[in-house]
Amino acid sequence: MPTAIANIGIQETDPAPPLVTSARKQIGVTTKYDPAYVALKFPMGDVPKDRGVCTDVVVRAYRQQGRDLQALVNADMKKAWAQYPKIWGLKSTDKNIDHRRVPNLRVFFTRHGKSLPVTNNPADYKAGNLVTWDVSGRPHIGIVSNRTKNGTPLIIHNIGAGTQENDVLFRFNITGHYRY
Repeated sequence: MPTAIANIGIQETDPAPPLVTSARKQIGVTTKYDPAYVALKFPMGDVPKDRGVCTDVVVRAYRQQGRDLQALVNADMKKAWAQYPKIWGLKSTDKNIDHRRVPNLRVFFTRHGKSLPVTNNPADYKAGNLVTWDVSGRPHIGIVSNRTKNGTPLIIHNIGAGTQENDVLFRFNITGHYRY
């Protein structure tokens, strides 16, 4: 039986998978959008918890599940350099930023997870799935929540004001749908 959340049309139909719970814990903690390049320790490097970008929500949620995307993406890029985009003009990997770039995560999730169909059916987007978008020419990524509004899953992401959970699944052009 669905549970109404704050009587604003939000429903929680299933228990949150661990990835969703980990992402949701960032709400109110990561309050700023900050795309600054930062030298990070390796492995397990992170920008300050109060700031980050959309990819940091994903990276932090997976870290709480025991998966360090910084190390995993770096290792995969070294193995399969030709498969990764060359948008930034790099000649080799950069452990400080590679895992913080949506196009790189798209390649990684395609290679090591499962690429799922992009549809207009909200039922196809399950809690814990990852979705990427083109937002006015900029790549974006978020985690599908177990909460819905009018049957459409909410998304946990940072699109400019810190980590949030809101109704944006079909607001932008979807470019990818993954399970990892």
